[in-house]
Order: sequence, then structure tokens, then C-alpha cells
Amino acid sequence: MNKDMQNTKFLIGLTGPMASGKNLAGEILEEMGCAVIDADVTAHIALENIKAKVIEQFEPEAAKNGILLLNKDGTINRSSLAKIVFASKESLQKHESIIHPEISRLLEIFINEHKNQHCVINATVLNKIPLALKCNFIIYIDAPFLLRLYRAKKRDKHSLSHLLKRFSSQKKLYTQYQKLNVDIYRVRNIGSSKKLHKKLQSIFENHCQN
Repeated sequence: MNKDMQNTKFLIGLTGPMASGKNLAGEILEEMGCAVIDADVTAHIALENIKAKVIEQFEPEAAKNGILLLNKDGTINRSSLAKIVFASKESLQKHESIIHPEISRLLEIFINEHKNQHCVINATVLNKIPLALKCNFIIYIDAPFLLRLYRAKKRDKHSLSHLLKRFSSQKKLYTQYQKLNVDIYRVRNIGSSKKLHKKLQSIFENHCQN
């Protein structure tokens, strides 16, 4: 980790499966005074920063399949790229090896810019980013399967089959975090936002107050 990051008060990971309420938890932590960064948004910025490397790596395969990787405005077409990247485990690993270092670099910049605040990295696949191991602890937001499915169906326009595939891909997400050797606080988000706020407030007061 960058030496400047050692001055950060606390580095907190925020994660959880789809429609668990992770983003709501991020908003609550922000209200508590934390600096929160969305790793998904950061990944979009990182992708544009390393666009040349991505094109160089995946253009041959895209051309072979008649897939255009660039939009008319010159930005990466993420939907088209996903067709190539998720076609095989090898392609996904290649993509991650290109983009993860840039994501980590951008996250470090954010953390360095907020040295006087507890910093929260909001990311579903936080476990794939090296900074996960630098977290003081991780808050894992969870909720029952059917409740998450109801929330996702109500929120998104995706078909039920698409949502079920997404849910299936995250089936062992918590187990992956247990392997990190970082303290994890699993928070069940099954009630109101006030109840979630109370649970997060308890964690915040017990572990982040000086």
C-alpha cells in the first residue's frame, strides 16, 4: 500500500450479494461521516483509462465474432466487452489482470485524498482487489434469497432468468470473503432502513470511534 495510506483512520470494506442493500448501507455510512467510494463506478473510469490495453488484448477475438468494442463516441462498449470477457475463465482472468491494478490505483488516490475520514470501499467483488487485505474489517450486507429476488425484480428491468443467473454466480460469495483473513461483520438487512442504520451505527461506534 502507498505509504500515505497508512495515515488513513480506518479502511472498511462494504460488500454483499445483489439486492442485499449494500448501496443503502453505503449511504448510511456516508451520513456517519465516512468517505465512501463505489468500486463499480471506479471500474468504469478505470476501463476508459486502460482502453488501449483492453482493445489490444480483446480486439482480435471481438473481430472474429463480429463484435464492436467501441461506441461511436470512442468509449468502450461494456456490453460488447462483457460478451468476450465472460466467454471463458481465461478471458476473464486476462481482463482482471489488466483492470484490477488500475482500479486499485484509483482507489488509493481516493483514500489518500480522505486521510481524515474513515474510508469505505463499496464493491461486490472486493475480494478480487488487493486492497481487501488492507481493510481493518469488512461489512457484509446480506438478506434472504427471496427478499433479494423481490427487491431486484422490483428495481431492475431484467428477466427472472437473468436475475437467477446473477444470483447463482454469487452463491458462494460469503465463503470467498471468509478466506481473506480479515474480520467480517455480517449484517442482515431484512427490515427498515432505520434498523439497518442501527446495526451499522453499532459496528461504527464499537470499531471506528477513537
